[in-house]
Amino acid sequence: MRAGDGVKLGRVKAPPPPVRAVAKSERAYRTIAEVAAELGVATHVLRFWESKFSQLKPTKQSGGRRFYKPEDVALLKYIQQLLYRDGYTIRGVQAALKQAKPRELKALVQQLTPQAVIAELVAIKDLLQDEVVR
Repeated sequence: MRAGDGVKLGRVKAPPPPVRAVAKSERAYRTIAEVAAELGVATHVLRFWESKFSQLKPTKQSGGRRFYKPEDVALLKYIQQLLYRDGYTIRGVQAALKQAKPRELKALVQQLTPQAVIAELVAIKDLLQDEVVR
């Protein structure tokens, strides 16, 4: 077919490049693409959440590039849990975050760290092993 045959030929967008898995320290800052891949959401969702939840304040460099601290990522996981698993609305999450005192919020967020999850899984494994022994 030719462009003059009355058929509209459009350009096809190339898919975004895959995010390479790089072994980073748990304390390292993450880019918006890395965080989006980890949470399984699009980057525009993270930017939208930043506009709705004042507690989210990633570091921005000149040029607008965002970098998320581990605490930011944990807070994003908590927000995602409230929205997607617990069925909260945006306003519901906003209210929950406002009601939580900073220490309580920090404790809730710290429960979602990889170390905390691993410790919980090890405890469950130990309980299961104890049950099998009996």
